[in-house]
Amino acid sequence: MAARLLLWDIDGTLVRTGPLGSEVFDLAVADVIGEAPDERVAMSGKTDPLIVTEQLALLGVEPEPGILQAVLDRLVSRLAGVAGRLAERGQACPGVADLLTALAGVPDVACGVLTGNLRPNARVKLAAFGLDDLVDFELGAYGSDDIDRNALVPIAVERAAKALGSEVPADATWVIGDTPRDLECARAGGVRCLLVATGRYGIDELTALGPDAVLPDLTDTPAVVELLTGAR
Repeated sequence: MAARLLLWDIDGTLVRTGPLGSEVFDLAVADVIGEAPDERVAMSGKTDPLIVTEQLALLGVEPEPGILQAVLDRLVSRLAGVAGRLAERGQACPGVADLLTALAGVPDVACGVLTGNLRPNARVKLAAFGLDDLVDFELGAYGSDDIDRNALVPIAVERAAKALGSEVPADATWVIGDTPRDLECARAGGVRCLLVATGRYGIDELTALGPDAVLPDLTDTPAVVELLTGAR
């Protein structure tokens, strides 16, 4: 039984994949449609299916299930094809490796993933930076599960309850992310939220949203461990 469930966003929170993270979307759409949109879709905090849906809309293409799935399949293939270059063009966010390692040694704490990435791509991104063994992918929820990020917390919580053998209380469950959408999905799921200013949003912007906690980054390992695992 875990006394704490920590659900980690990936892009901007745990890692930064650099331009490759967005380039693979254009390549995947072009593989299926024959062209990619000239305009760049804002991606922060969105699920992969939503990003692709918006890209197709820019091209005037209806996101029919067959077309959408074909692009998502190509997205998986395209990211796998550049997996060896992710670490060259991106980086783990400050303090992440030390923090996840420290949390792995704390009794009754379970670290899962809550991300808009497709499940295979979540693993590829974390593996590129040597972080894949520090989270439990069975406890998370992904863009593969629902296009609406706000639907992901209940999915992750249900999976965690099955895997751990009991439910973790909502006030002992945290979503850790870097965008307003991370906070929205945490609130929709009735759990707590830590926002970290390591993505596109500054600390003042994130603080103004009123999450349970805000940090500039994850470098102060003891303080973050205490925040996420201390008394409720």
